[in-house]
Amino acid sequence: MIAKDIKRGHIVNYNGAPCMIETINVQSPSARGAATFYKYRGRNLITKQKVDITLRGGESLAEADFQKRAVKFMYADPAEVHFLDDLNYEQYSIPRGDLSEELNYLTEDLEGIMALIYNEQCVGIQLPLTVELKVVQCDPGIKGASATARTKPATLETGLVVQVPEYLAQGERIKVDTRTATYLSRA
Repeated sequence: MIAKDIKRGHIVNYNGAPCMIETINVQSPSARGAATFYKYRGRNLITKQKVDITLRGGESLAEADFQKRAVKFMYADPAEVHFLDDLNYEQYSIPRGDLSEELNYLTEDLEGIMALIYNEQCVGIQLPLTVELKVVQCDPGIKGASATARTKPATLETGLVVQVPEYLAQGERIKVDTRTATYLSRA
């Protein structure tokens, strides 16, 4: 896969291990004949360590050999989070510490979760881009507040705190972007 084609969320093979790309920084050349540099920050899916990758425009990385399988969130205990494969009903357990960010979006009825399988072992999950969550605690809505007015913090059913418009009230369902943890719209 050529450097310019690698996007956020892609999984590439780097130093013999699958790495998920989290951020991309492109440095354009300042002089004629200079090469464009692509700087990636990724996470090694086996060791969970952050990896910095720098490529020139013409260089490439191999796509990682792994599978994505649709799974459902079953339950979480103090040590692990458990998922069920939709096709063959196989169970996968991932240590709770490896899913610290993803736990802010997991609910029992969440659709679209993909398990990342490498060498027949579940090394992580991929969440859908947006999720619907219920507001469980926020200041009361202000009558007449416009959609472009100020924001206020709201605690969602999973414990995640996001900034929402003032007109939203407790008990409403909202859409949240899982990449940036920001409010998108009412559900």
